Amino acid sequence: MSESDSAKLAAVAWIREQMDRHALSIDDLIEAGCFDTVPPASAGAAPSGIAAPTPAPAAATPSAPNAAAPRRLYRNALGQSWDGQGEYPDWLQRAVNAGQSIEFFRVD
Repeated sequence: MSESDSAKLAAVAWIREQMDRHALSIDDLIEAGCFDTVPPASAGAAPSGIAAPTPAPAAATPSAPNAAAPRRLYRNALGQSWDGQGEYPDWLQRAVNAGQSIEFFRVD
């Protein structure tokens, strides 16, 4: 098993743990807009056992004139990112706690 596969399995396990911890269902995530856009790499098919999400209707998507997508300011080697708003995500907090500078992850 490659490191990428191991990282994916670890991410899935973490997501399932968080869903259990917060009593979330797939429907809750869909309602929250977690699946409004499909990344280009996975646009063809959804993983087995997971239904492909349908895009939200245009009327349900909040939009403002000249609104740009949130800019990702920090990213790790696994592609996890944070836009600099709110609390640090777990992956970044762990890195900072381990002594890594937040500027190491800055991508802009």
